[in-house]
Amino acid sequence: MPIISDADIFDTFKTDRESGCRLLLSRFKEPLYRHIRRITVSHDDAEDALQETFIRLFRSFGKLDKERSALTSWAYRIATREAMRVRSARRIHRLLDEAAEAVADSYIDYSDVEAVRLQRAIHSLPPKQQVTFSLRYYDGLDYAEIARITDSSAESAKVNYAKAKQKIIKMLEI
Repeated sequence: MPIISDADIFDTFKTDRESGCRLLLSRFKEPLYRHIRRITVSHDDAEDALQETFIRLFRSFGKLDKERSALTSWAYRIATREAMRVRSARRIHRLLDEAAEAVADSYIDYSDVEAVRLQRAIHSLPPKQQVTFSLRYYDGLDYAEIARITDSSAESAKVNYAKAKQKIIKMLEI
């Protein structure tokens, strides 16, 4: 499947909003789901946050300035906010404990003790460090992109990632 560019999405949206929405969904559904799922843990919560994310994206797409806004940053910023909203509405520690005891799903292999420990360590971080770590470690985004997503500076993103990494290493050494 060919890569869908920002320009393709912007141009299609101008001429055919419905097709533009499909392109936006096609490009971002999987990566945003993975990003949201790392924050919310629960598949159902991730699905809810993803749905709200796309509703917000579709509603406000016309307000996005093609020349000044990076589409990826904008999409991840909205997804992050939705995931954090859903996450704050849930008791994350209770979900992790229940998930560790539940039957494994395809997202995390709960029989892999190290994977469970890593997820617990990530979810014990302060929210900004958690999001920064996930965007860098799992999605491979650079600090400038993370800064745009988290409404911070690239230097702040570097610091948050470094602190998160140190805390996770310390937690996993025990």
